[in-house]
Amino acid sequence: MPAVAGFKPDYDAIIIGAGFGGVYLLRRLREQGFKVLVIEEAGDLGGVWWWNRYDGARTDSKIPLYEFSDKNLYGDWTWTEKYPGWAELQAYFQHLEKKLQLKKDICFNTRVESAEFSDSSNSWTVTAKNGTSFTARNFILCTGFASKPNIPNFKGLDTFGGIWCHTSKWPREGIDFRGKRAGVVGNGSSGLQVIQEVAPVVEHLTVFQRSPCCALPMRQEKMSANQQDKNKYDDIYKLRHKTFAGIEREFNPKSAVEVSDEERTAFFEEIWEEGGLTFWLGNYYDVIINKESNRLAYDFWRSKVLPRISDPAKAELLAPKEPPYYFGTKRATLEQRYYEVYNQSNVDLVNARANPITEVVKDGVITADGELHKLDILILGTGFDSVTGGILAIEVTGSNGQSLQEKWKNGTWTSMGLTTSGFPNMFFLYGPQGPTSFCNGPTCAEIQGDWIVDTMKYLRSKNLVAIDATSEAEKAWKEQVEMYGNATLLPETASEYMGTNIPGKPKEVLNYMGGLPNYIQQIQEVQQKGFPGFEVY
Repeated sequence: MPAVAGFKPDYDAIIIGAGFGGVYLLRRLREQGFKVLVIEEAGDLGGVWWWNRYDGARTDSKIPLYEFSDKNLYGDWTWTEKYPGWAELQAYFQHLEKKLQLKKDICFNTRVESAEFSDSSNSWTVTAKNGTSFTARNFILCTGFASKPNIPNFKGLDTFGGIWCHTSKWPREGIDFRGKRAGVVGNGSSGLQVIQEVAPVVEHLTVFQRSPCCALPMRQEKMSANQQDKNKYDDIYKLRHKTFAGIEREFNPKSAVEVSDEERTAFFEEIWEEGGLTFWLGNYYDVIINKESNRLAYDFWRSKVLPRISDPAKAELLAPKEPPYYFGTKRATLEQRYYEVYNQSNVDLVNARANPITEVVKDGVITADGELHKLDILILGTGFDSVTGGILAIEVTGSNGQSLQEKWKNGTWTSMGLTTSGFPNMFFLYGPQGPTSFCNGPTCAEIQGDWIVDTMKYLRSKNLVAIDATSEAEKAWKEQVEMYGNATLLPETASEYMGTNIPGKPKEVLNYMGGLPNYIQQIQEVQQKGFPGFEVY
């Protein structure tokens, strides 16, 4: 329907979040003459890298993959490490500010509580916790896939007398672990990084592990300016669009079970030595599909880890003979000295699956066997309500009063991981049913961000006010997402990829696993053909 005559919203677009996605869209939309406001709960730029400042926090994508591909931005920026830590990433965002003057259009320290679409004016009203509200033609969610922490419902957590926090809510002043008794619950990406960082300085460390992580070697190294050949960057960034996960390696097209033992071992050794995510996203294509191939990869991984752990009992917990889940079906983690930590005499490992935490008390935690583990510091590396959690934390009301929370309560529905039917002019990136967890942030921000910008330009050029996905289009997209996901081993593992790490959350394939080239082709084709599968008016 046409907009109310004479109504002009405050902004062409309101963006939620000032991480990679929000920053990219702000810059691109401003360049195209759109009036934009970014609303950010944090106190500065960075998104996840403003919040994640825990000891050891760093990216698992190496440079230059983990930065924007614009030469005007990377030309005079030099990293100091192959895998930058949180402080350097925050410095990078300040570099972006210096180049782009982003902050003049950003409202910091402001949490958005609700957004409501008006059918009469075809606009959104976005309301913050402080009561301030703004109107915009378009509402864009750049909340990220890991913005809503998963806090376990431990009995007595609020009675703990020491310092406790989730890794994503780290105190701004930091935590002094020296000479303290620390406990870490969880050993995924953030838990692992904290563990290997603080183990050398604590008096005692207790790790509460529910499931072992199949950690891969980071191969971290210092990087000089001479090691960063920017003449190659354009080719690297073009390659991101041609590989499954947007990295410089593609899956090996051969099957792990069909090659000879000698060839397979040699290839495994090659990608293991390369380090990073390669043993996960550059392995044989069928490792994530075929159970026999998967077991071969797991056994090789285990053969590399076991010699690093001196205690056989700890070794069986950290790298069990029988895989606790299929290799690669939980988020890959990168480590530098993780397994050596457990050789320290001041480090205990608790099997929290067999012996879970039953209660938190003033001076520690009690496990099911009745033992009190005395602690001064308790760190929760317990993951996130991933992909959908940040979006659903906002009360979103679409056309005809439809609630997004109600629409998605039994499962997620999107068109191309960018929009959802019944919520006109609402876009999201790095969210559900996009390449999200299998594509790094800057890459996804550019690919999906360009689509959103080009869509808004199209509407403006045609003097149109709204675009809304059809229910038929999102049904077809969901079927495609599930087809690719169900062809893998992921649904057989409880993980954030399936939403099954959160009690009560629907089990579903949350990420598009058809590969980045296929994804790019499909979303661009929709624009080229005049938006089939959408109502535009």
